[in-house]
Amino acid sequence: MDAAAAKYIGAGLAMLGMVGAGIGLGIMFGNYFQGALRNPTAAAQERPMLFLGMALTEALGIFALVIAFLILFS
Repeated sequence: MDAAAAKYIGAGLAMLGMVGAGIGLGIMFGNYFQGALRNPTAAAQERPMLFLGMALTEALGIFALVIAFLILFS
C-alpha cells in the first residue's frame, strides 16, 4: 500500500468523529424540542444546558477534523 493511500484512509477514518458529532447533535436537539413541546415553561431553564452540550459535542467534532488534517498534511 502506498503511503499516500494510507494517509487518505487514516484521514477518512478520523472523520468518523464528525459523523458521531452530527448524530449526537441531532439527538440532543430532537430531545430538547420534544421536551420543550411537552413542557414549554421548563424549556427556558434547559436552554443553557442545551448550548453547553452543543458546544462540547461540536468541539469533539472539530477535534476529529483537526486530527484528520494532521494525518493528511503531515
